[in-house]
Amino acid sequence: MFFLFYMPLGGLQDELDCILGRRTQRYWVAYLLGIPTLFIYPLIWMARIAEELKAIAIGKGIEGPYTSWWHMFGWNTLGLPLMGPAIATKRFFDTLNRIEKKMNAEAAAAAGNGAGQAAWRARRRSGGV
Repeated sequence: MFFLFYMPLGGLQDELDCILGRRTQRYWVAYLLGIPTLFIYPLIWMARIAEELKAIAIGKGIEGPYTSWWHMFGWNTLGLPLMGPAIATKRFFDTLNRIEKKMNAEAAAAAGNGAGQAAWRARRRSGGV
């Protein structure tokens, strides 16, 4: 339920769109598709996003541990009685926060020399920030 409200209202959907460089499927669509699939569809959807975040973190030189497909899927299925979803969600947001911190540092460094400000404004106008 947390993701159902936080994704569209809290800005997480926009953050993921900006970081992944594409418009991700809206969470409410994934949630609705989860009803007939016994919520397997949103689990796989989030696991795919987790794997993309892992690739971005590695590409930016961020040290692990990272979220991943198997981490998200495994903890949400096999770790269910052992607080698995909480562990998977924490790792997901840890990875996301470290990526955002790195992107903010890169933008600040670019803004320091003036080159990044125009790029940041363009991203802001397009809804990417």
